[in-house]
Amino acid sequence: MFDMMKMMGKMKEVQARIKEAQDNLVRVVAHGESGAGLVKATVNGKKQLVTIDIDSSLLKDDDKIILQDLIVAAVNKANEEAEVLAKEELRKSTEGILPNIPGLDLSGMMG
Repeated sequence: MFDMMKMMGKMKEVQARIKEAQDNLVRVVAHGESGAGLVKATVNGKKQLVTIDIDSSLLKDDDKIILQDLIVAAVNKANEEAEVLAKEELRKSTEGILPNIPGLDLSGMMG
């Protein structure tokens, strides 16, 4: 028989774990690079840019457009990795709490 009170208790536990996982995302670090490593970006699990490293060979006036494109590419790659890492963090945080329900995806709760 389905126990609604037990399920409600589990949902509160899941909410607490998701909140904890969201708070921990600031410590998840992802890296992306472009231009064969000439531009490197680091973002956290909240998709916030933490650092940007630009090779000094790119710091010439006539390379501005190329540099801008490389920065965008590096940040986008770092954000893609951060999304994967954030989903993994959520999965670990809620492991064993909820039954394995096909199609249940809580990744949207990672904010």
